[in-house]
Amino acid sequence: MVSAQTARRLAAYGGGGLSLLGAAGYGLLRLQAKLARRSITGRPLGGPPDPDGVYGTGDDPPLSFIVAGDSAAAGYGVRHSDETPGALLAAGLAEVAHRPVALTTVAQVGAQTADLADQLDRATAAAPDVALLIVGGNDITHQVKLTESVRLLDEAVRRLRASGCQVVVGTCPDLGTIRPIRPPLRWLARRASRQLAAAQTIAVVAAGGRSVSLGSILGPEFEAAPGELFSEDQFHPSSAGYAHAAAAVLPSLIGSLGLWAPGDETPELGRGDGVLPVSLAAVAAADHAGTEVAAATVEGRTRGPRGPWAQLRHRRRRPLPDAPERV
Repeated sequence: MVSAQTARRLAAYGGGGLSLLGAAGYGLLRLQAKLARRSITGRPLGGPPDPDGVYGTGDDPPLSFIVAGDSAAAGYGVRHSDETPGALLAAGLAEVAHRPVALTTVAQVGAQTADLADQLDRATAAAPDVALLIVGGNDITHQVKLTESVRLLDEAVRRLRASGCQVVVGTCPDLGTIRPIRPPLRWLARRASRQLAAAQTIAVVAAGGRSVSLGSILGPEFEAAPGELFSEDQFHPSSAGYAHAAAAVLPSLIGSLGLWAPGDETPELGRGDGVLPVSLAAVAAADHAGTEVAAATVEGRTRGPRGPWAQLRHRRRRPLPDAPERV
């Protein structure tokens, strides 16, 4: 578990900071990564299919939706465009908004947080109304300093928010759920993943976005049905795995655009929803996949004695359309 103090320190990206794993950890990482690669079965996967286009129908102008980040955002591992996270989410947004959604995907396989700036340059022409960013896993495997990773994510979110775009960030997935990774590398990967996810959450909320913890979202289900939720390479999700993650992200995209009915936005105390200092909310979210964190106020104040307030939500997953189709 990541402490709130650690999360705050890691999100304080003005200083130097350490790599996401120590030097000794990376030596072990390289050794065990070789063993993990040898255990992978199946054929190398082809590039992700192109899902870009307009989803849904209606008389209103399309909402512009962009997806940026790494392979998890691009949908690496699926065979058909309608199985990608972008297509699933665009169709889901169109169904709720009762208007078309124009999807632009700039995510790239292997991308790090440093690549977001170039991706957003390419997405400028789309004039996005809402954006989904999923990034962070490659920062860990490429020894990026956490402080640098978080600083670059903060810049990307602020850039989008300054243009009037709503932003949802799927935080770093838990690399410790990947089956070919064995202990103790699995423990190191899980610890680094959750540290980064917590720090990302603090930065995203401060920049005006909202985060959704992807964490170990496939973990329990993967243990029960590993052949269903992961692709042939055993590293990337299958179409069922991406649908599982998209169902967790969709409610936050809907909420960011103000598309819920007023009653649907009421926090559910019985599910553990509540307002906490953002550092505590970030830690809780990192430990519980599918949790949303967004800025909050208490008695008209955005900050308390322990820092900015944040709303922690365990949103109910919304069913996705059966067969997303481009117009």
